[in-house]
This record gives sequence, structure tokens and C-alpha cells, in this order.
Amino acid sequence: MLYAEVFRVALGALRANKLRSLLTMLGIVIGVGAVIAMDGIGRGAQSSIKDRIASLGTTLLTVSPGQVRGMGGIASGADRAKLTMADAAALEEQATFVTAVQPEMSSQLQIQFGAKNASTQIIGTSANYLEVRKFELDAGRMFTTQEDAGKQRVAVVGPMVLTNLGVTDINAILGEQVRIRGMQFTVIGVLKSKGQASAFQNPDDQILIPLNTARFRTLGTDRVRSISVLAQSEEKIPEAMADVQKILRRQHKLAREKDDDFQIRNQADFLTTLADTSKVFASLLAGIASVSLIVGGIGIMNIMLVSVTERTREIGVRKALGATSKNILFQFLIEAVVLCLLGGAVGILLGGGGALAMSKLANYNTEISSQSVVLAFAFSAVVGVVFGVWPARRAASLDPITALRYE
Repeated sequence: MLYAEVFRVALGALRANKLRSLLTMLGIVIGVGAVIAMDGIGRGAQSSIKDRIASLGTTLLTVSPGQVRGMGGIASGADRAKLTMADAAALEEQATFVTAVQPEMSSQLQIQFGAKNASTQIIGTSANYLEVRKFELDAGRMFTTQEDAGKQRVAVVGPMVLTNLGVTDINAILGEQVRIRGMQFTVIGVLKSKGQASAFQNPDDQILIPLNTARFRTLGTDRVRSISVLAQSEEKIPEAMADVQKILRRQHKLAREKDDDFQIRNQADFLTTLADTSKVFASLLAGIASVSLIVGGIGIMNIMLVSVTERTREIGVRKALGATSKNILFQFLIEAVVLCLLGGAVGILLGGGGALAMSKLANYNTEISSQSVVLAFAFSAVVGVVFGVWPARRAASLDPITALRYE
């Protein structure tokens, strides 16, 4: 079999019908391009989430209130279990495998600076917030333990707050007064940007004030939203979690048969949740890829069947001149595979370009994986073989005499 000659004839047939070949490839181009673009955006988002979780620190534990279950199921928000300042104090005094405890309470409040006002998250927290939560300052300083104990009205603001208040120069707000719930606070620091963690939480859009100031002057409550705890090391995380659980159960006077009315989560929990989400996302992408590429494959099979019908006399002539059924089969199979491979290559370029454009124009984190590119290209070839076999077999099975008589 003269494979080079058969290959040349197949490519010549595709060149002879350029427009039809381009339109036939379109389904594969769109399918592969969509998969590459979505995969790039998905991987970029996952990588960004992993970086943000890692930036919180691998030894960070987060204690939050649990849900109270009554006879009718989960109770209302007002009846939920609570964490208090006494719980935080007990952890700080009694915990053995813990190096730092950082309670916080919060509320969405209106703030005012000059003629501008905005709504933002007010966080009452301890002076070790930066250490525990791995935040950094862009300017100024953090409030001290003494200022917290003295209920001083000082504030450290996030960069998004400045944007919302129309402040373009960081130094222009340092030492200035902002009003929170009608009370004046002196801005002593500005946080570095952390980036938005989710659609519901933006760590850049918050103001930190001393915990006792929030407790007695601004929010007027003893309840805390969460308590962040640093374990001594990654190896000591199980001991630290058991330590926290024992202390809080004793604080809440829970009987042995009762469940915890609080939750303790570490970064491994978040990473596990992310891994599960990634699997679901990968399955979704695989489904989209399958549907898109199968639709493109059906289009190629349809066009190839039409092509067999149109080129019946050509097939008869080739067989009369000595071409075997295998030659004809190989020729039409090459045409289908080449169309799919070209479509896959163009789709990869368009998908990668689209992901890059979204990264530049919409500030999305994108990450094109070489593995996904190889898989998309290989799958394109498989689609070409699978959907090209039937038209190729049909062309190879034509009787040369009947084909020569075809009009």
C-alpha cells in the first residue's frame, strides 16, 4: 500500500473543498476551544483559592458557633449556639498546644469620611490579628494590646474601604477621623490587599478596631463570630483540636452524650472541600467536552457520508486503476482524522487565547495545563477515527463497476 500517495490524495481532496472543510471543523474547534478556556479558568480559580488558603497559615484552626437542633430540627438564628469572650479567655488560659488565640466579632455598619460614606464590615479583634491571620500592613501600624484594653477608638482599614470612600492616597487618611456608628475613630493603619476570597467575603473591604472597643462601645455584645487559634505545629494540629474541644465542652457544660455546639475547622478541611469541588468541576468539564466533541464528530461523519456519495465515480476510477478497498478506507479515514486534528489545534489556540484575554481584560486567574491540551488533541484524533470509520467503510465497500456507472 502506498501510504504516502494515499495521504497526498486525502489532503488534496480536503484542499479542493476548503470552505466545506472549514465548516466541518467548526464543531471540533468550538468544542475544544470551550473546554480549554473553561479548564484554564477553572484551574486558575483553584490555584488562586489554594494560594489564599495557604496564605492563612497551615496551622490555623477556626472555631465557629454550631447549630442548635431542637425537636423541630435546626433552631432559628437567634437560638443558635454561641461563642463568647469567656470562651476565648478560657482557650488562651488553658490550651496547651496553642500559641495564639484571636477572637473576633463583626457587623456590617455605615462609615463616613468627610462627605463620603459607605457600608463595610467592622471587625472587632485582638492586637494579634495580623500574626494569626497572616495579614500585612501597607502603611501605618496595628493597634496595640494597651489600646485594646483602654477601649481606644482607633482603626485599621482595608484597601477597598479607601476606594469606596474615594481616597486615592494612603497617607491622606492616616491620622484622619472616620465615623463609625456616629463615633469618631482615628485611622492608624492600612492593610495590604489580600484579594477577594469569594462572592460573599472580601477581606479588603473591612475595618479592624480593638476588640474591647467593639464590645463595649460599638457593637455592645459579648458574642464573637469566630475564634481563630494557631496550633504549635502542623504535627500538633490533632492535639490542638482535641485541646480546644475539651476546653469548650467544659465551658459550655455539655454532657458526655451531647454533641458539640461548636465547629472546629483547619486548613486541611478547606483543602478537602476544594478537592471535592475540583472533582465535580472536572466531571462537568468532561461532560461538556464529550457533548461538544460528539456533536462535532457527528457533523464530520455527516459531511464525510455526503462526500462519499459525491465522489462515487472518483472511487470507481481509483479502484479500476488498482486502488484496493484498504486504500480507499485509509484515504477517507485520513480525511476525517485530519479535519479533527486541525479543528483541535485551532480550538486549542482559540481556547488558550480566550483564557489569556479573560485574564488580561477581566483580571481572571487562568492556568492552561499541558495535560488538558494533550488530552484535547488526542480526543480530537479519537473522534476523527470513531466518526470517520463508517463513511470510510462505506466508500471502501463500493463496487467499482457500479461506482463508474454512477451519475
